[in-house]
Amino acid sequence: MDEDGGAYLYFGGTWGGQRKYPQSILDKEGQPLAAHGHDRCFFEEAWMHKYNGKYYFSYSTGDTHFLCYAIGDNPFSPFTYAGRILEPVLGWTTHHSIVEHMGKWYLFHHDASLSGGKNHLRCVKVRQIFYDKEGGIQLTPA
Repeated sequence: MDEDGGAYLYFGGTWGGQRKYPQSILDKEGQPLAAHGHDRCFFEEAWMHKYNGKYYFSYSTGDTHFLCYAIGDNPFSPFTYAGRILEPVLGWTTHHSIVEHMGKWYLFHHDASLSGGKNHLRCVKVRQIFYDKEGGIQLTPA
């Protein structure tokens, strides 16, 4: 739900993400990300949050296992690629959410560290995130 009262649904996957619809995320020059660039392209696990009037679309890159994000001025695409939030974790997927609680921002995700890497046995992780003066997401204070 957005402040305008609208509800928005974001989804991806093999047939629904950046690899099929490359116009949804642009590079810094305003060009669509190359569909073969698996280290930046949206694959699945879409999450949207709003910070300081900007919309942050974060997502998993799929087979490269990065957690990336792009920033836009409204809840509709296009969004401009802004970088990685999280490097690959132990386990197949990099799924997440980002929420604000009592004035602090948190990244929730999972990995398979407690099970010794068994992909189907995942554990929940949480890390505080920070925003630098340009609005970039950092895992440590900028």
